[in-house]
Amino acid sequence: MSNDLRITRRKTRQISIGSVKIGGDAPIAVQSMTTTDTRDVVATVAEIHRLEAAGCEIVRVTVPDHASAEVLPKILEQIDIPLIADIHFNYQLALLALDAKVDGLRLNPGNIGSRDRVERVVKQAKDQGVPIRIGVNAGSLEKSLLEQYGYPTAEAMVASAAQHIEILESLGFYEIKVSLKASHVGLAVEAYRLFSSRYDYPLHLGITEAGTAATGSIKSAVGLGILLAEGIGDTIRVSLAADPIEEIRVGYEILKSLHLRKRGVNVIACPTCGRLEFDVIKLSCNIEQRLSHITEPIDVSILGCVVNGIGEGKEADIGIAGGHSGSLLFRKGEIIRKVASEALESTLIEEIEQLALERREARKQQKSTPQPPTSI
Repeated sequence: MSNDLRITRRKTRQISIGSVKIGGDAPIAVQSMTTTDTRDVVATVAEIHRLEAAGCEIVRVTVPDHASAEVLPKILEQIDIPLIADIHFNYQLALLALDAKVDGLRLNPGNIGSRDRVERVVKQAKDQGVPIRIGVNAGSLEKSLLEQYGYPTAEAMVASAAQHIEILESLGFYEIKVSLKASHVGLAVEAYRLFSSRYDYPLHLGITEAGTAATGSIKSAVGLGILLAEGIGDTIRVSLAADPIEEIRVGYEILKSLHLRKRGVNVIACPTCGRLEFDVIKLSCNIEQRLSHITEPIDVSILGCVVNGIGEGKEADIGIAGGHSGSLLFRKGEIIRKVASEALESTLIEEIEQLALERREARKQQKSTPQPPTSI
C-alpha cells in the first residue's frame, strides 16, 4: 500500500525555459540565484557549476548595468543549465540580455518605461521564444495599489500581477510565469491560492526574505509545503540568507517529503532516546554529508535500537538497526548481517555506493535497450 499524498497538480500552461519544461505535467523544477557580482565571469560561472552539481535546474543572475549584460554571452557559453536574466526598470538591459540569448527574463513590463519600449522587449522575447516571469513582491507593490488597498494584501498582489499580464497579453505574448512572494507565509499562500483560482499561468513559488538557513528553511517548508500539497506550483526557490547550495538542498527535501521529486540519499533517522545503541546523530549527519554527490534516489534508514528498528525501516532501501551485540544491516527489511559499531559508517557508505552504481547501470541498460514496436 502506498503512503504517498494524493496530490493533484494544478493544470497550467506549459512553457520552456531553455531545455527545461515548466508547467503542465512537467516535474517541479528547483532553481536558485547567484550571489556573485555578475561582471565577475569566473566567480559567477564557478558558482553556477556548484549549483548545477547540487541539482539546480534553472539559475538566475542579476543584470543591474550594461557591464553585467555584456558578459552574459561569456557566462552562457560555459554553463549547461538555463539562465534567467533578472531585469529591473531598464528596457535596454532586457534587450542586451536577449541579444546574449538568455533562456528567460525576470521582468515586470509595467516598470520598464513607455509602451514602445515594452513592445520592443516583448517582440524580441516572442521572436526568440524566451519566457518572461512577472515577479510580484509584497514589499514593493505599486503606489496606486497600496493607496487602493491600504497595505499589501493578496488581492493587491494579484492585481499587480494582473496589470503586468494584461500588458503582455495585449501584445500577443503568453509565455508567462508568475511569482507572488512575501516574507509573511500566510500572505504568500493566500496570494498564490487566489491567483491560481483565476489564471492558468505556471507559478514560481517562494517565500521571499525567508531568513537564515535554519529559520528560512522552516518558513519555506511551511509555505511551499502548503501550496505544493494543494497542487499549486511549477518551480520553486527557497530564498535563504545562506550559501545558495543550501537553497537547492532544502528545495529538494521539501519536494521529496511530498514525494513530488526523488533525488539523492534520503536519510530516515529515529529521534534520540535512551535506547540508542550508537550515535545516530553523528552517523546520520556524516552519511548525508559524505554521500551528497549521489543523485540516484535511495532511502537509508538509520535506527538506534531494535525495538522498532526493522519495522520502521522495512521500506528503506538500506538500513541499520542498533542492537546490544552489534547492529543489523538490512535491505528492504531483510537482514543481511551484523555490523560492529566501529564499522557502521564505512559499511553503510559502501552499501549505498554499490546500490547507487547498480541503479545507474540498470538505468543505462534500460535506456539502451530497444523498445518493441507499438502494435496498431
